[in-house]
Amino acid sequence: MVTPDLKANKNHGVRKGEEISKRLFTLKEAALYLGRGLHGVRDMVWKGEVPVVRNGRKMFLDIRDLDTFIERNKTTYV
Repeated sequence: MVTPDLKANKNHGVRKGEEISKRLFTLKEAALYLGRGLHGVRDMVWKGEVPVVRNGRKMFLDIRDLDTFIERNKTTYV
């Protein structure tokens, strides 16, 4: 998995030295995670295929939603 790890500090309520995984990705990071282009991820957002977390004008994608999208769109060919 391509999730960057952040060093935890006392502000996160985690013990010193523990690592926490990043949960919210920018559109660019989500594109890298999914192996798609930035415009492809934007198109997914505009079509409502994945929900977004907004903070003002900025948009973030939850890694759990990205994984759900992947699982939901898996197919097999015989």
